[in-house]
Amino acid sequence: MEKYIDIIRDSFTGYFNYLVTEITHPTWTSYFYWLVGLSLLVWILEIIIPWRKEQKVFRKGFWLDSFYILFNFFLFSLIVYNALSNVGVELFNDFLGLFGIENIVAIQLGSLPAWTQLLIMFILADFIQWNVHRQLHKRPWLWEFHKIHHSVKEMGFAAQFRFHFMETIIYKTVQYIPLAMIGFGIKEFFVVHMFAVFIGHLNHANLGWNYGVLGYIFNNPRMHIWHHSKDLPEDRPYGMNYGLSLSIWDYIFGTAYIPESGKKIELGFIGDENFPEDFGNQTLFPFIKKNKVKTNKL
Repeated sequence: MEKYIDIIRDSFTGYFNYLVTEITHPTWTSYFYWLVGLSLLVWILEIIIPWRKEQKVFRKGFWLDSFYILFNFFLFSLIVYNALSNVGVELFNDFLGLFGIENIVAIQLGSLPAWTQLLIMFILADFIQWNVHRQLHKRPWLWEFHKIHHSVKEMGFAAQFRFHFMETIIYKTVQYIPLAMIGFGIKEFFVVHMFAVFIGHLNHANLGWNYGVLGYIFNNPRMHIWHHSKDLPEDRPYGMNYGLSLSIWDYIFGTAYIPESGKKIELGFIGDENFPEDFGNQTLFPFIKKNKVKTNKL
């Protein structure tokens, strides 16, 4: 037990020191400044070439989504997630140790070029996320958490990070074992992560891009807007276009849906008029049964 207490303590102090160093001593791998830079870049694109020209620069929910970026990207890790994940990993390793297993690496890719490893990690992680995302819509208890993301009424780059902290735990937990079984030999994982953040920003931005033929590979604003449609087709009661970075999974498995431009469609979900509009109540919403409302996705 003392070992786990030490891990929790070290996780808090270690992550706090990491944040301070990230901000005060920036490097080429500083998440903080990459996030700020990419966010400003996409926001400027929204201002210069907006798809929905009537939408204000400071759209509905802009400041709430900006706080979600800060919370989900940094504060949640500082408050609990970093300590929780470190303890979880240690418990898992201790469990493996009971059977004399030191690690679960089944495939060793360390000898491959760095770009190949990054590409494999990106594709594998995105496929796992696509499957998790589908479950967030299909499973009633998971949908209660995912409603926060679909409470967005006007799309903008920062909407990507409007999601409940439980989604971080769910995604990372499901991803851990498959990715842990592959022995990646690189440390530049931030490249994959920041590329995914950049695509996510673009998908939610007030931009009308579809990338042409590349739209069949990469998710894009004209495709993702339909994922946020309030009115769903009868044959797609749980939604469509689940891809995070890649759209190819939706085309392969038949969940792609782009009937028209989607520029003027209403966003949200049935019953969202009863959904709270502030961070605190949105965070508590999934845990309060009396607040649950019937939606068109369950």
